[in-house]
Amino acid sequence: MRDIFKKDEFYFVPLGGSEEFGVNFNLYVNNDEYLLIDCGIGFADERYPGIDLLLPDPKFVEENKDKIKGLVITHAHEDHIGAVAYLWERLECPIYTSKFTAAVLRRKLDQEGVDDVPVHVIETGKPFKLGSFDIESIHVAHSVPEALSLKVTTSHGSVIHSGDWNLDPNPVIGGKSDEKRFREIGKEGVLAYVGDSTNANVAGFSGSESDVAKGLAEEFRTHKGRIAVTIFSSNIGRIHSIAKAAQETGRSVILFGRSLHRMVGAARECGYLNDIPDFLEEDDLTELAPENTVMILTGSQGEHRAALAKIARGEHRYAELKAGDTVIFSARTIPGNERRINTVKNNLSAAKVNVVDPKTTTNKIHVSGHPCQDEIQAMLQWLRPDCVVAVHGERYMLDAHAALAKECQVNHSVVPNNGSVIRLAPGQIKIVDHVETGLLAVDQKRIIPSDHQTITARRKLQYSGTVHASLVLDHDLNILGKIKLDNVGLTTQDDADEVLHDDLIKKVNEILDDIPHDVVLNEDEIAETIRIALRRYVTDIIGIRPKVSVHVTLLDV
Repeated sequence: MRDIFKKDEFYFVPLGGSEEFGVNFNLYVNNDEYLLIDCGIGFADERYPGIDLLLPDPKFVEENKDKIKGLVITHAHEDHIGAVAYLWERLECPIYTSKFTAAVLRRKLDQEGVDDVPVHVIETGKPFKLGSFDIESIHVAHSVPEALSLKVTTSHGSVIHSGDWNLDPNPVIGGKSDEKRFREIGKEGVLAYVGDSTNANVAGFSGSESDVAKGLAEEFRTHKGRIAVTIFSSNIGRIHSIAKAAQETGRSVILFGRSLHRMVGAARECGYLNDIPDFLEEDDLTELAPENTVMILTGSQGEHRAALAKIARGEHRYAELKAGDTVIFSARTIPGNERRINTVKNNLSAAKVNVVDPKTTTNKIHVSGHPCQDEIQAMLQWLRPDCVVAVHGERYMLDAHAALAKECQVNHSVVPNNGSVIRLAPGQIKIVDHVETGLLAVDQKRIIPSDHQTITARRKLQYSGTVHASLVLDHDLNILGKIKLDNVGLTTQDDADEVLHDDLIKKVNEILDDIPHDVVLNEDEIAETIRIALRRYVTDIIGIRPKVSVHVTLLDV
């Protein structure tokens, strides 16, 4: 492998999470030592049939894992923590994070059967050292407890890695972002602010979670039937807001989904959610009058196997929603998930269930956990960095962040791709190289590359249909028995399907008759000859290039 990093230079490399949502995976390099920050999942879209979750490919750091001093997790959201249980055995490094995030992570590791992982709890504000990196965690407000920004210092200077944050003036869980400490760090000097770009194109402030509890209470009063609220399972602040709104309006709360139970269990273990009533179990649903019920559900992004999608299809084991009931989408729509979310909403609407989302109500039912423009401007004024490196978001968000930095008189900004090698020091901060990055897909019980032939084949089958033929021949190419032939997804009517089937059988016979008898072919050669001809025939007849497979067996008779 070529030598990318020089020993006397300080680097940052986003390996996931730049120009995309999710799969956050970041690398700092100094003195030939590696520091990893976050290791999260992403949601798969229709480009990955049969796949729900995507992971960052750790190949680059895995090849250098003897250099890894540690992995620091900024908070417990899936896009920052969710890939650890899948990838730790390829990294084998110690993990450092807050008490709450550690509690969540241990549950995830247990679920995946990953043992003996060294998870260390760090104390907010107390510096610690990993090799040549001095690290300090700084408390920030977010929708999950104990979210951290990180000050990463080497002999070259300090960088602020923001993680996810906002300036909620009245958080319902935890305290406000530590303005005092950020101002102090700004006076000490900051090489670069590596910052969250999610809402960099949104004016104003993100708002306060305390307002969501009030907005949800208004919705609960408005709707008289059973109410379901769908959220990200890791949004502990939102769970608290829902519980408070339910308490105020005389409703009991039931959790649906294992991930919600795990997150609530971790929160209780760490002393959170103790000021709200205990949640009920799923099988308590039938004992409650609909007007006294609030269900908290996973599935805000339209995930096919999540609780909400199952209920919308009428397939859930315990829960159902009827005409006059209400579903509240109390979450942001992640770009790329619109189609799946709309499928769920359409299923609910067909059942005469009321659907409420942030665009259809004047009540505040969701606030973002990410900073909008006024909050980013405040942070940049506190820190006064030499450079802004825009990460965490799609390209237009990163560009908006860089433009905002320029308005704030930041000297320089960098908009990276995944794999950009950014030299932080010495000299001007800039992209100097690129390393290969990629995605992995969680395919049921295995992990495969996102461009694996399995996924490519599924994608093709969505649009092209299939033809499969199986036949047994003697060595004179006479057919023994009957040709077995199936086609899927090529015609729209049963009678047309029968005609095509008969035509394909005839075509196989014609191909065999056209093969010269003095030419000796093996099974694979005969099968390939038939495959090419069948595919060409279907393409000529109906304009579709199907996936065609042919099995030939030659028998001595």
